[in-house]
Amino acid sequence: MPVRQGRYTMMLPSAPGIAGYAAVVGKKEGEGPLGKEFDYIYEDAMAGEKSWEKAESVIHRDAVSRAISKAGITPQDADVIFAGDLLNQCMGTTFGVRELGIPFAGLYGACSTMSLSLAAAAVCVDSRIAEIAVASTSSHFCSAEKQFRMPLEYGGQRTPTAQWTATAAGSVVVTKAESKARIEKILIGRIQDYGIKDPNNMGAAMAPAACRTIADFLADTNTSPDDYDMILTGDLGSVGSQLLCELMIKQENIDIGSVHEDCGLLLYDMTNQKDVGAGGSGCGCSGAVLCSSILKKIENGDLKKVLFVGTGALLSSVSPLQSETIPGIAHAVLISGG
Repeated sequence: MPVRQGRYTMMLPSAPGIAGYAAVVGKKEGEGPLGKEFDYIYEDAMAGEKSWEKAESVIHRDAVSRAISKAGITPQDADVIFAGDLLNQCMGTTFGVRELGIPFAGLYGACSTMSLSLAAAAVCVDSRIAEIAVASTSSHFCSAEKQFRMPLEYGGQRTPTAQWTATAAGSVVVTKAESKARIEKILIGRIQDYGIKDPNNMGAAMAPAACRTIADFLADTNTSPDDYDMILTGDLGSVGSQLLCELMIKQENIDIGSVHEDCGLLLYDMTNQKDVGAGGSGCGCSGAVLCSSILKKIENGDLKKVLFVGTGALLSSVSPLQSETIPGIAHAVLISGG
């Protein structure tokens, strides 16, 4: 059963294992530096469907199906799936997994959904509520832009702080079985709001939440950044990553610079790829990076301890019209090599 450590962190005594994982991406993501790490690359953004929303459902289902297959199980073996995306009522997820017949718990954590779903799955397995739990998430550039910003046909210019929403999906199967990658601890974050209102500056909106979660986790566990091979945020991009490191030093007197990486900076080639702006974003960004390169490195022993801190901007298509600010959230999952 989960045990509280400090004020906010939960230890998982059984350290649930990651039995299978998969990441599928779009063409732009496949052209990035992690292209060879993904399970499948969709050359067509429509994925053979008639709308971007339907395409996202196809991509999400594909990632889940591949992760389940790699875990050596069937959908009928899974006890629960925790999953979500950026669209209204998580429709990309709902229509994507409805045919799988797995008990479904829809989650909305914005871009933090991969860490939130993974934490929920791990707690369920550790507490013996489930023997097999699936965690997954997705995003699609076109469907997200259509909902949150402006129609693509408008052709509006993007600001330097804007990030590119990844067309991607990631999925993980969590079980009791022995594994080379295990989930030891989790932390459900606290909302932080520094008054950011610009929907084209997600990194600045999310960085304070990442700072708060990392600081809380290190305090609860009595550890320092040097105890980890990587503190992986997802996805702050270049603006948010710089701000995070500054906040950690100025507010917490903690320097994470030597071990910090960000999924939004790992997914794309920031120098040679066009139109990626300040880096990647969207649920699928951290989902695809974690469920490919990072978990492979943990299994291979190249990384022994990774503190995965998924970050999310908790806005909707309505909240900016009400002159609301953009609250940020970040959830942490400690993944260790078996």
